[in-house]
Amino acid sequence: MGSTERIKNVAARVAKWHDAGHQIVVVPSAMSGETNRLIGLAKEIMAQPDPRELDMIASTGEQVSVGLLAMALLAIGKDAVSYTGWQAGIRTDSSFTKARIQSIDDTRVRGDLANGKIVIITGFQGMDDDGNISTLGRGGSDTSAVAIAAALKADECLIYTDVDGVYTTDPRVVDEARRLSKITFEEMLELASLGSKVLQTRSVEFAGNYQVPTRVLSSLTDPLMPLADEAKSGTLISFEEESNMEQAVISGIAFNRDEAKITVLGVPDKPGVAFHILGPIADANIEVDMIIQNQSVDGKTDFTFTVPRGDYVRAMTVLEGNKEQLGATKVLGDAKVSKVSAVGVGMRSHVGVASQMFRTLSEEGINIQMISTSEIKISVLIDEKYMELAVRALHKAFNLEQG
Repeated sequence: MGSTERIKNVAARVAKWHDAGHQIVVVPSAMSGETNRLIGLAKEIMAQPDPRELDMIASTGEQVSVGLLAMALLAIGKDAVSYTGWQAGIRTDSSFTKARIQSIDDTRVRGDLANGKIVIITGFQGMDDDGNISTLGRGGSDTSAVAIAAALKADECLIYTDVDGVYTTDPRVVDEARRLSKITFEEMLELASLGSKVLQTRSVEFAGNYQVPTRVLSSLTDPLMPLADEAKSGTLISFEEESNMEQAVISGIAFNRDEAKITVLGVPDKPGVAFHILGPIADANIEVDMIIQNQSVDGKTDFTFTVPRGDYVRAMTVLEGNKEQLGATKVLGDAKVSKVSAVGVGMRSHVGVASQMFRTLSEEGINIQMISTSEIKISVLIDEKYMELAVRALHKAFNLEQG
């Protein structure tokens, strides 16, 4: 949706699917850069914009997009109608700028579809119980699309983006990165939460919770490419139990540069120590990721955790202010760390993944500072200067370049 020319291409692509007999609902985002422009205007007026009024402003970007796309479809002879999120029955809570969808009344949309219309709905937004416009936060258009697909029990939700699918890792870091034809919801959720920028975590959660088959495709391909080719392109995010699902041990290597490590030294090793350290961090609305508590020595322990790099200074300030109350000898921090993760449902049935990962990093001379695991993921914290080397080495070690 970057320009009127791109919008015409979107219209041609949508018309192609409609001509093939499909009922189509389209959920576009705002035009490129528009949301940032609107937020920038708000901040020129008010340094910390009122959340309700900010949603009123930010929601207009998508309204322009749906109107233009409806016009582009009407111009080529297709019967199309555009709606705002609230006109389409999307109800949210009242958490302005980061609202969550609570329900969708699809009566109006189903009526239009039954009458052969193409329905276009603003992404990223809805309305709360008091009639206020609300927005869902960054990536909200993807979440809106999946939620609407779930409400309509759609056969598939197609997410068109600037990449042609989900890759084994970022192709800008590893030239041999390979596009996956399929990936499970669990794996995609881990990859999204660990730094993959293809889809927002919330949209993947929604797709998994409501079992909406979701396909990631490129918006940059020829809009008139044969439907049979387009329907098989991209990456299908689906369910592990589906037949013929490839069960590679590792599906992808994710990484996140947005990490900072904090260590609280010499705190008394007694019940409640973790709460007394992390409670004030939570009160400051700072998320904590990886956590390690060392073994007690002479009744003292060290406590290490990671936070988003943007919250590092604030977190250090909170802990320095509480150092005496905690009985800590010192608070240390390092904002030059990165997290690298191996993800794959195959870990459930294959042993030795951790040892192979650690051996590979050791052979490259990369020191592991922290480790966290789940059933299908192993993450390590390392010095940020080794991050790309680690990603390339692990991608090769797990043979991810091979289809």
